[in-house]
Amino acid sequence: MITLHRLGHTPEPFALNPDLIVTVEAAHDTYVTLSTGVRLSVTETMDEVVAEIRDWRVLILTRALASQPTTVHHL
Repeated sequence: MITLHRLGHTPEPFALNPDLIVTVEAAHDTYVTLSTGVRLSVTETMDEVVAEIRDWRVLILTRALASQPTTVHHL
């Protein structure tokens, strides 16, 4: 999950599953469109949202690779 902040709402963050993100648009504000059709306006810039997604994916892959067995079994 990544943490973002809704534009025009209380400053409390919300968590979002990045797998739901279809597009991130930078106009006057930053808009995140989800696969559900919901369009969110957030305080983060497009570059910040993209960095959050990238960092989250790196973390997931790093954890997955770290959990792989290191020994190879030959048959």
